[in-house]
Amino acid sequence: MIEEIKALKVRPQPKTVVRKHVIVVKVQHNVGVLSRITSLFAGRGYNIESLTVGKTHEPNIARITIIVNGDERVVEQIVKQLRKLIETLKVRDITDIPHIERELALIKIHTADSDTRDEIMRLVDIFRAKVVDVAKDSYTVEITGKQDKIDAFINLVKPFGIKDVSRTGVLAVVRESAQEKIKE
Repeated sequence: MIEEIKALKVRPQPKTVVRKHVIVVKVQHNVGVLSRITSLFAGRGYNIESLTVGKTHEPNIARITIIVNGDERVVEQIVKQLRKLIETLKVRDITDIPHIERELALIKIHTADSDTRDEIMRLVDIFRAKVVDVAKDSYTVEITGKQDKIDAFINLVKPFGIKDVSRTGVLAVVRESAQEKIKE
């Protein structure tokens, strides 16, 4: 009995779990906004894994999708600081909300001979990618999907020789069914 009481008193503190967070920010599309946002992350020692910025359907409004690895406490503080920026209109950490993530990559792959070209085309078909440019010694492939899908494709074509890779970064949007549940 005494041992049970001692065991209850000496509970281990929960560890902070570092994980991937998806943060979506709507801002006024002004000069310097992106710099102020990235400074918040740098100031806390967090590296942004992915950053995608683009105009929305609304005039002078931009949407920023930020992927960062961090623990709940620090990411929560960053979200609070983002909300304090004058140009910020809306901030959401959608990590735990059902959402859709996609990324686009253009990959230029070396093609030495017809066997190589055939094998690359098989991979393109399997991954539902498409060849968008053909040169004498290379294919440029466009692929969209989750990060792990793109990473898997890149790993499979590495042996052929990759000449170049260009990735957009992650875009994310909350699923409409999740929006309806949040409103309830």
